[in-house]
Amino acid sequence: MSVRKLAKIAYRALQLAFLGLVVAHAALDLGYPWWWNFLPLALAYLILVVANRWGGAPDSPRAAREPVEVEPPVTGRWTALNSPADRTPSHGTHAYGQTYAIDVVAEPEPGARPGFHWLWPFARRNSAFPAYGSPLLAVADGTVVRATDGQRDHLSRTSPLALLYLMVVEASVRDLSGAGRVVGNHVVLDLGDGTYALYAHLRRGSLTVREGDRVTAGQPLARCGNSGNSTEPHLHFQLMDGSDPDTARGIPFTWRGIGVPRNGESFETPAAASQPA
Repeated sequence: MSVRKLAKIAYRALQLAFLGLVVAHAALDLGYPWWWNFLPLALAYLILVVANRWGGAPDSPRAAREPVEVEPPVTGRWTALNSPADRTPSHGTHAYGQTYAIDVVAEPEPGARPGFHWLWPFARRNSAFPAYGSPLLAVADGTVVRATDGQRDHLSRTSPLALLYLMVVEASVRDLSGAGRVVGNHVVLDLGDGTYALYAHLRRGSLTVREGDRVTAGQPLARCGNSGNSTEPHLHFQLMDGSDPDTARGIPFTWRGIGVPRNGESFETPAAASQPA
């Protein structure tokens, strides 16, 4: 077992210890200051910071690689969010191999995607978003090494209260449960040469491939969903140097004919450009 994997296990164990101490202190009135309960939590985040920094930053020799050119994973008109073209790590952390990850949302035309509202609606059904159910394609020839789609697609988070609940409650529980609960339903492809492609937040029951299958570039893999730690139906895509997001490091990518779109930048991919004839 790798050092990074052990660090993630220790991180989650210390978080659980913190929760246990808080409950025990409230129930048993233990004879020490309440703020001592936060010691395991502080150690947990210290371990996480050290583990993510060690060998995970873009300037690490192991992580420093030229961008890998692959086909785009979607067709039609999409918009980029949390793009590595604007900053790295794109999602604010090197955890889960997402240093160079990107989120994309479908917008067939401006205004087709529901916006964020301060009061109402609190949340929206996934069917209101054009990304939901969109086919996701293999970005290169490869082998399916991970494939799961049994998690539910939860409602979208389109208000501050819903977003706060997602970040404070759901995200914390998923983080304790492991990478699989964070990325939700997902597929990982082994593209060869130490490169793996992760597709996250897939629609429940939409997989068209199984572990061990060989796929070709442009082949449908699943459909876009809203599972895991997701605010709305979208695709979270990344390349990494291992199949386990807990221990993998991110690898930069570029989409053939598109590059790496910046935050808020829309791009369009014809079906013929990504799917085999």
